[in-house]
Amino acid sequence: MADTKAPSASTPTRTPRPAPPTGAAKSVLLRRARELALVPALLLLVVLGAIVNDTFFTEDNLISILGASAALAMVVLAESLVLITGKFDLSLESVVGIAPAFGALLLLPVAQSGFGTEFPVALALVAILVAGGVIGAFNGILVVTFKLNAFIVTLAMLIVLRGLLVGATKGKTLFGMPDAFFSLATTTFLHIPMSVWLAAVSFAVAGLILKYHRVGRALYAIGGNADAARAAGIRVERVMLGVFVVAGVLAAVGGIIQTGYVGAISANQGNNMIFTVFAAAVIGGISLDGGKGTMFGALTGVLLLGVVQNLLTLAQVPSFWIQAIYGGIILLALMIARVTTGRAQD
Repeated sequence: MADTKAPSASTPTRTPRPAPPTGAAKSVLLRRARELALVPALLLLVVLGAIVNDTFFTEDNLISILGASAALAMVVLAESLVLITGKFDLSLESVVGIAPAFGALLLLPVAQSGFGTEFPVALALVAILVAGGVIGAFNGILVVTFKLNAFIVTLAMLIVLRGLLVGATKGKTLFGMPDAFFSLATTTFLHIPMSVWLAAVSFAVAGLILKYHRVGRALYAIGGNADAARAAGIRVERVMLGVFVVAGVLAAVGGIIQTGYVGAISANQGNNMIFTVFAAAVIGGISLDGGKGTMFGALTGVLLLGVVQNLLTLAQVPSFWIQAIYGGIILLALMIARVTTGRAQD
């Protein structure tokens, strides 16, 4: 007869060992590590800057870093939203120039190189945002509706918009705009420019939407697998078109901030900015394959590049070396992305 006696209470029982992390869990941990890896690097640069240069850790210089990074932050936010959906928008750097120039030309008289329409200030500022949204919508229609390659379309738009900016301004720098054009960069709250507060709030709102709102989850789903997202009931085309419009508006806001920071609108405003934008987004963990990345990572990428540029400027390093360093940072970030994700990049 089989022994059916139950084990005594004194019989020791073995606690099961926790299961090793699955492949998905490891992937999440690696992505988290990549996003947070910039934090110690950023702190290290700050400490290094304080040691190397006495003026680096002063309040004025730190505020200067934030103010100089505000316009870049808005464009990085715009590009990050597009990248999460698995697309590109190279034309955002041209929007930074042409959108505020369009508003200024509507406002300025002919004697100051304007169109002569002399729009009210408030209407001219609204026109800047509308111009950014219209450009974004045009890009979205070509990419989403007509299924054209996003990289080629937005590269062509970058060139077209750059030519339109030079033609509309006749290659001149626009001056004489009212103070409202500069207020985001010149008005302060707690000694910090309003442009910095606006960028911080924009990143916070975008981060909350991406994490908790269905629209944010839809963006990740589309970037991960557009066909699966469509099968799940997500209106992929509508969402992607909306992302391009929002990106254009955000880039236009970045253009207003840049105008206030510089104090004028030149015919090359925003020129070559897209390289820095991609550098900040990529090192911040935004995947070029779509479906991955957080606003916290993108923001740390902006701050890291801002600190690097400030350190190099204080060290009187020529600007062309700064661009070369940014290119090296992008290559390094791509290699890190390859290691952490374990996926080949198309």
